[in-house]
Amino acid sequence: MNIQAKLMEKFLKNFDGTSFDVMFETGEEIHIGRDVAKFKVIVNEPISYKKLLQGTTLALGEAYMNGDIEIEGDIEEVLNEIFKCKDSFKTDYHALKKLFNNSLSMKNQKEEVCSHYNIGNDFYKLWLDPTLSYSCAYFENGNETLEEAQYKKVHHILNKLNLKDGMSLLDIGCGWGFLLIEAAKKYKIHGVGITLSEEQQRIFSERIKEEGLEEYLKVELMDYRELRHAGYQFDRIVSVGMIEHVGRDNYDLFFKCVDNVLKEGGVFLLHYISGLKEYPGDPWIRKYIFPGGMIPSLREIISLAADYGYYVLDVESLRRHYVRTLLCWHDGFEKHLPEIEKMFNERFIRMWRMYLCSCAASFNNGVIDLHQVLFTKGINNDLPMTRRYQYNLE
Repeated sequence: MNIQAKLMEKFLKNFDGTSFDVMFETGEEIHIGRDVAKFKVIVNEPISYKKLLQGTTLALGEAYMNGDIEIEGDIEEVLNEIFKCKDSFKTDYHALKKLFNNSLSMKNQKEEVCSHYNIGNDFYKLWLDPTLSYSCAYFENGNETLEEAQYKKVHHILNKLNLKDGMSLLDIGCGWGFLLIEAAKKYKIHGVGITLSEEQQRIFSERIKEEGLEEYLKVELMDYRELRHAGYQFDRIVSVGMIEHVGRDNYDLFFKCVDNVLKEGGVFLLHYISGLKEYPGDPWIRKYIFPGGMIPSLREIISLAADYGYYVLDVESLRRHYVRTLLCWHDGFEKHLPEIEKMFNERFIRMWRMYLCSCAASFNNGVIDLHQVLFTKGINNDLPMTRRYQYNLE
């Protein structure tokens, strides 16, 4: 066994919270853990010990993408086992500072966001459900299809917003527009969606015409920072999976922009991936999936909202719902692999598979969470006094 393999063995022995076998390119095998192996890692090219210490997820993720390691076993189950050992992951933020010191300028953040969401509508249509909802679904009973769960997620949010006919609703980071379309159809709200993705704007605009909702909805290519000068005022605001792209230094600015366009007594629902504590993020995710992505903690969002006089009505964790959502996406991804192979190379496919399954494992093991937080701007004494309306029980 060469020196790199020996150093890799030394590092992997920290992962004794699970049990697995490792076979090196020399044919030599080792066993990690105290129990019978649950999977096997085949090392075609040893990973640098230095890289494992600088960024464990980055080193392992790149090794899988490049084919330097292979996995014998279900990748979903394997990553779930690996993430049980999350305390053994190493990240040297100083050594990887270029990954974490992204510019927060409008130009750079648009490029970062579009690098993910402009991959292509045809690609996303293959493995998302027909609503094109690219956020955590809501499995109310546990036996829903992904499409049913996404429909329930949207209406769970709309219930929480306590919409009434004719109200105005802003969706910050509207995606392909399903939430606003459902709101307009059910409540005849007047809605505006903003996005940085030309691909999303195009599809949403087409959907508005197809549904005959031009009187009620419009979608604008707009940065949230431009809201301050847009001349809008809204009764309700929703943002689903968008604040993760804002950056910690801009959270205050984000709230300021929300505050500028929300009416007094208005309701704001923030749906976002959260961390238990504040941390800079995962290096592999930032390099390959969401450049500039930053996950707020729940406590910093609650604290910041208080600075603006926003009252917290409700906080709900949907962490386990996101595990199921991601596994549904992965299932759809693998079912459409023949079509995806015509669009992208093997490295991209392995990267996307790692993304979906590692995120599912992260949520399942509490590395990250998903929260919906409901606020009012100042006091609102007109909302129902119990939360029954949020579950359509009134």
